[in-house]
Amino acid sequence: MTGDRGGAIRWLADWDGWYAGLTFARGIAPEELARRLGALPGIRPGPLGAADAWSMVAETVDGDGVARVGRWGGWSFAVEHGVPAGAERLAEVSRCGVEALHLDPQPDHPPKLFSYARDGEVVCCFGLGEEVWRGGHRPDYLLPELVAAGILTADGGSHDRREDEPCADRDRRTLAVLERRFGLSLPRRLIEDAPLPAFVTCTQ
Repeated sequence: MTGDRGGAIRWLADWDGWYAGLTFARGIAPEELARRLGALPGIRPGPLGAADAWSMVAETVDGDGVARVGRWGGWSFAVEHGVPAGAERLAEVSRCGVEALHLDPQPDHPPKLFSYARDGEVVCCFGLGEEVWRGGHRPDYLLPELVAAGILTADGGSHDRREDEPCADRDRRTLAVLERRFGLSLPRRLIEDAPLPAFVTCTQ
């Protein structure tokens, strides 16, 4: 598919339709990822594409969102429509030695957000384009990679950027760092078109 960039994740920077949160987990099956994201027991709407998942979010009163789950490139993943449970439950997703990563598009309140957790704690997090402000238990966890990519200086400060640099170019550079560091890959068709097992989730 055009713009898929080989199934990696840099294409997200150019996709106007990125409204769903994405949670990745390495070390658990997709169904377990859904459970850790707060899947409500006994509610299995069946395989859903993106349009049907969004329709269900608009209609359901029993949960905060719908998570469509699958596996790709060694990671389980959840495409989270509605309120992204991964934003609140990432540490829980990562318990017992699991790695978990969340990308939140924040379409109404930029920047896009990245968080990485492992073994029950958030290791690092930052906004795409705002990597100079990093949080988590080890905020400098990705500093060497961000420095090598020319995104940050060796002391963690931000490089001067052209005022006319498109936001998509800036985001693509950071997504490339995450793609390489974690081996992330997710074809666009899985988010946009493919019917996937679906679960209603609750953030509380």
